[in-house]
Amino acid sequence: MYHPNRPIVSSRDLDRIEALLDATPERTLPGKGALIEELDRADIRAPHEMPPDVVTMNSTVRFAMAVPPKEFCLKLVYPEDADGTDRLSVLTPVGSALLGLAVGDAIEWPKPRGGMLRVDVLEVVAQPEREAYSP
Repeated sequence: MYHPNRPIVSSRDLDRIEALLDATPERTLPGKGALIEELDRADIRAPHEMPPDVVTMNSTVRFAMAVPPKEFCLKLVYPEDADGTDRLSVLTPVGSALLGLAVGDAIEWPKPRGGMLRVDVLEVVAQPEREAYSP
């Protein structure tokens, strides 16, 4: 996995994701170790301190994947809210890769069956974490 910048994660998201990870066995979540590594090196901030161009939980994000070349616009959600259409669970490889990235960032993330996927963040369309604190 390579990403030159530290991911930025809100303290609220961190608490909930760590609880999810504690309750999820490694065998059912192959990318668990990679997500834990990213969270361990993350810049943790209060929700109201989140930059508006960073992907947080419940953000709608436009991103591209290199192989196959395709663009997506999805909402990053907790597993129980993923509906298979326009919502992406944070516990999927792409969801884990997106968390904490800013517009213009790219990351390579391990695929469950080997190899790497590349994700490029193009736009944070909506970020409720920050918007909830707007004056």
